[in-house]
Amino acid sequence: MNKVLLAVLPCLLIVLAFSSLAAEPRQQPTPQERARTVYVFHQPIVMLQAKFGLTTPEERVLRIRNTLRNFTQADVREPLKIIPVTRYSQQGRLILMNGKPVMLLAQGDLDEGDDLTLDQAAQRVLARLEAQRMALRDQYDTGWLALSAVKTAGGLLALLLLWYGAYLSWRRVKRFFYLRIMEKRSRIPQSWRRFLGDFESRLYALLMVALGLAAFYAWLGWSFSLFPWTRVWGTSLGDWSARALRQIALAIVSALPGLLVVLLIFLLTALILKVLKIILNQVEAGRLQLPGIHPETVGATRKLIAVVIWLFALSAAYPFLPGANSLAFKGVSVFFGLMLTLGSAGVMNHAMSGLVLIYSRALRKGDVIRVADNEGQVSEVGMLATKIITRENYVVTVPNAVVVSGKITNLSAQSANGGINLTVAVTIGYDTPWRQVHAMLELAAKRAQGIDLTVPPQVRQLALMDWYIAYELQVRLQPGQSLAQGRNELHSHIQDVFNEFNVQIMSPNFVMQPESAVMVAKENWYQAPASPPERP
Repeated sequence: MNKVLLAVLPCLLIVLAFSSLAAEPRQQPTPQERARTVYVFHQPIVMLQAKFGLTTPEERVLRIRNTLRNFTQADVREPLKIIPVTRYSQQGRLILMNGKPVMLLAQGDLDEGDDLTLDQAAQRVLARLEAQRMALRDQYDTGWLALSAVKTAGGLLALLLLWYGAYLSWRRVKRFFYLRIMEKRSRIPQSWRRFLGDFESRLYALLMVALGLAAFYAWLGWSFSLFPWTRVWGTSLGDWSARALRQIALAIVSALPGLLVVLLIFLLTALILKVLKIILNQVEAGRLQLPGIHPETVGATRKLIAVVIWLFALSAAYPFLPGANSLAFKGVSVFFGLMLTLGSAGVMNHAMSGLVLIYSRALRKGDVIRVADNEGQVSEVGMLATKIITRENYVVTVPNAVVVSGKITNLSAQSANGGINLTVAVTIGYDTPWRQVHAMLELAAKRAQGIDLTVPPQVRQLALMDWYIAYELQVRLQPGQSLAQGRNELHSHIQDVFNEFNVQIMSPNFVMQPESAVMVAKENWYQAPASPPERP
């Protein structure tokens, strides 16, 4: 079998080589073939192949052009004729116009692949030349040219009337739909009108513009075909429009199976997301438990799952999209991929940090937190940043990467009823009994407003410093109480209580050792408002 193919292959190459040198004019000729082709009014007539003596086919084409330029109006009015001749021992057919030679078609100009005799080829050339002779005759006919000009003007007038009628119809359609919108009888919901506007009239205007352009194109091609100088342009416009419409129709028909597959993929994806949304809504409401998914993380989980599923669906539908394998489509894909790669490094860092915040449940909307030097209530935990409302009622936007990289203090995470633990610090010298300080701080907590007294206040001695003792008072604020307002209340009452019992709030930093020891006598351990413990 392979030997047979090797034997037939040279024969096929020889046939292809002969068929490439055809006397019939080419649709897409090479530069060499174009130089050997006779053109009249930009229309190919014949491609010459024979060489007569030292005269090449290219020189024969130049001589024919010069001959055609020398014909007069009287010559053009006479029909073409063919007479048989013999030149250079070759059979030929000489084409005459008014007895004057136009061109010679020899046996050597034919191609075996055309399967034409010399007479058949000559008749084809004669038909093409006769068509161009008729066009050339019309060019000298003044009456024909005047009639063509009148037809062109009439066509232009009809085109202008069509445009004007389209404009008037658009005005009527616009007025009609405007009244329907005002009377709220439109089929489109009124809530959509803010985005769509008078959508119907705009769509009709677009249709009229397309109709006007198509009419202008048809008039232009028809007008070109009326005059012999521009007849080739009219034919080209008609051929181009027919070819374009045919290509568009074939592209639409060939793309329908792929579009159907894409539609099925997207419908299946939407159905899967609908089912997942129902399941996750049950988890968010607490009626269903899934391992690893908590009610407060359902929102982020739903978005992540939707993005992953849609990306998978797009990857599956990509090969079926029209033009997916074209270079333009691939170039746009590479361009967007490059932009995403170069511009998303910082964005992805913040986005991943936002996912860490959401899934670690370190904070959520409504929590009172302290991040670095920012303290306030969380108003939003976004994908890229977290927003905090401070005590000054400022909105501070902290990037999620900054939040994750630092220490997050959640002041309300352990409070079930919404109350917040508040701590204030004060430093008092060693000359004040610590029991008295404890009692005064507790008294100030009881006098302050907004303190939840069901939770007893606690006083701690945090550190015995060089010159003073550091005390800390911890209270529970009532639900809804502002952290800043509660701290202000405590500070005010602490000052009032200490002034009331003649205890100076001062952290003494002295240089020289005092003359007397800084200490509290035992009989002063329980100064008011402190009271000694009851003895059994």
